[in-house]
Amino acid sequence: MHQLTLAEIARALADKSFSSEELTRTLLARIQQLDPQLNSFISITEEQALQQARAADQRRAQGETGALLGAPIAHKDLFCTQGVRTSCGSKMLDSFTAPYDATVVARLAQAGMVSLGKTNMDEFAMGSANESSHYGVVKNPWNLEHVPGGSSGGSAAAVAARLLPAATGTDTGGSIRQPAALTSLTGLKPTYGRVSRWGMIAYASSLDQGGPMARTAEDCALLLQAMAGFDPNDSTSVDEPVPDYSANLNAPLEGLRIGLPKEYFGAGLDPRIGELVHNSVKALEKLGAVVKEISLPNMQHAIPAYYVIAPAEASSNLSRFDGVRFGHRCENPKDLTDLYKRSRGEGFGPEVQRRIMVGTYALSAGYYDAYYVKAQQIRRLIKNDFMTAFEQVDVVLGPTTPNLAWKLGAKSSDPVAAYLEDVYTITANLAGLPGLSMPAGFVDGLPVGVQLLAPYFQEGRLLNVAHRYQQVTDWHTRAPNGF
Repeated sequence: MHQLTLAEIARALADKSFSSEELTRTLLARIQQLDPQLNSFISITEEQALQQARAADQRRAQGETGALLGAPIAHKDLFCTQGVRTSCGSKMLDSFTAPYDATVVARLAQAGMVSLGKTNMDEFAMGSANESSHYGVVKNPWNLEHVPGGSSGGSAAAVAARLLPAATGTDTGGSIRQPAALTSLTGLKPTYGRVSRWGMIAYASSLDQGGPMARTAEDCALLLQAMAGFDPNDSTSVDEPVPDYSANLNAPLEGLRIGLPKEYFGAGLDPRIGELVHNSVKALEKLGAVVKEISLPNMQHAIPAYYVIAPAEASSNLSRFDGVRFGHRCENPKDLTDLYKRSRGEGFGPEVQRRIMVGTYALSAGYYDAYYVKAQQIRRLIKNDFMTAFEQVDVVLGPTTPNLAWKLGAKSSDPVAAYLEDVYTITANLAGLPGLSMPAGFVDGLPVGVQLLAPYFQEGRLLNVAHRYQQVTDWHTRAPNGF
């Protein structure tokens, strides 16, 4: 059962090959047995999962036929989940139990999905390796000495290790696509505003976006169908009709115009990854696609712009964690200032503190115009580059990451080196575009991902290209040894 994709599980449940409760018990036992090697879960909600599975079986017995009814899922631990600890991977929220469900959680529950637990993550989603979690590092199932990527590394490791078929993630600068690439999964960051952020604990509000992580594009289409749509509770949610994402998965790619940005293939890219990217381009050309070189001239400014904007928004969003209303509170504060200082100093880890400091500095009176305003101007130039590119091509293709998954601890003392791993992914967040990473091969036994970007609300096109590619390749079907 654990080797089945979400789509295969949906068909098996419909055929009554097994019940949701049988599947849930099998996967919970697998998590208990194998997750100690990976540390991919923070909380396992066994009792709740079995209740949800029985309810799903009952709904099927009464004639309901939803594709996701009775299928398992796990949520990144920054989606509020009623009655369940929602920690954001931080000591600050270690004792916080969410009083309500995030919209994403509620919609997937409404579709009948069974939540097995909450997955590990970089603290407050700040990181590229899943090494900043208060609950310890997550390990890559393809090689337990390497990182799985971040910040959705727990979700990625759990799905890659076949502990369950799919999980939710969030993407602020690549945090769905980068771990998907490093663990051989399909990960989709939707258009900004396509999926509600209500109940998703914020890191950088103008960049954060929730999305699905699974083994195939077909599975991501099923999940996005349930997750997407307007939410009046979220002021950044876009009131745009949700298409049937599964309807055009098999549409032919004849005449599809693929753009290869010349800036993607310069210094900094591991040439072995570059070779696999070009192999994937050849496979798509055989399916009828046409390839053209394009330019994204302002891409070189993306990392500096992102690492001003994201920390600035983080410093504002995380100011609410002050030891007064909820979250960690220090022992025996002398006065209010001591309460604030010690609660935040004890509750936040080093990476979060670093980004709060950077953001506060960039927003301060003397530096706001020089840093924050300038970064927002660069953001607009990056968006304009993509708008120009999409006048010539239908999708942009390139590597998801410049390097393979690195060894645990290898970049811990050099945060800038870790930041540079997001060089290909952060432009989609700055511009608000949808992006998808799909498995494209292996180097030295470690997975490589290829990224696709499309115009706003063209998630269906990304899923179509990835699905057709996955019909002629088998990278997405391979499982790590021991799992």
